[in-house]
Amino acid sequence: MGVSTSSPEKGPEKDGIAVVTVDFPPVNALPVRGWFALAEAVRAAGRDPETRCVVLTAQGRGFNAGVDIKEIQAGGNDALLGANQGCAEAFAAVYECETPVVAAVHGFCLGGGIGLVGNADAIVASEDAVFGLPELDRGALGAATHLARLVPPHLMRTLYYTSRTASAAELHAHGSVWRVVPRDELHSAALELAREIAAKDGRLLRLAKAAINGIDPVDVRRSYRFEQGFTFEAAMSGVADRVRDTFGKEGA
Repeated sequence: MGVSTSSPEKGPEKDGIAVVTVDFPPVNALPVRGWFALAEAVRAAGRDPETRCVVLTAQGRGFNAGVDIKEIQAGGNDALLGANQGCAEAFAAVYECETPVVAAVHGFCLGGGIGLVGNADAIVASEDAVFGLPELDRGALGAATHLARLVPPHLMRTLYYTSRTASAAELHAHGSVWRVVPRDELHSAALELAREIAAKDGRLLRLAKAAINGIDPVDVRRSYRFEQGFTFEAAMSGVADRVRDTFGKEGA
């Protein structure tokens, strides 16, 4: 359990590829320590001069279910601050990784998961993957910055306000998902794309990543931190706790 870094198991595809895997059962809702561990793993992989592409993947039922709501409920404002800081660091680590990052997404990609894939350079998804921000149902705000990188503006707003999800096929139609494959082909499909990227000159890839980030129209770190200010406001006003206390009790 936790965050691990490995090379592809066998074959020439391992050259230049680092696979960062998240595993926090049962649903990959990351605790504070998990977000910081993920940030460090991605940054370390990108700093390695032998790495030319990072594949971000997960074990279990889904790619990512966001923050650990129970940890925040138990820890109060300190846990909320920790989660927000950890998410900011993990999202930034993916965006600022010195090499391209390919996200391999299966099952659910919710909340903080959107922050990760929205900052990735490419996304390969399984047919069962769904993407969304159920933040308003969980007493939180944030990651609209990253959802806006996946879908058009009005769809982003509708998904955000309703807490609905979009399928991998829908995101593929919008051009934000590179490829949609059966679940059992996800790992090989992500490695196939990573191999194609990693075949390029490593120095040029790093220059290309820096150049593309430099022309991005939105400063994603600043934009996300702006959103987080409203998360703090919701917490201080009490509305976040009121909504969050209903989490997991629907239909009870």
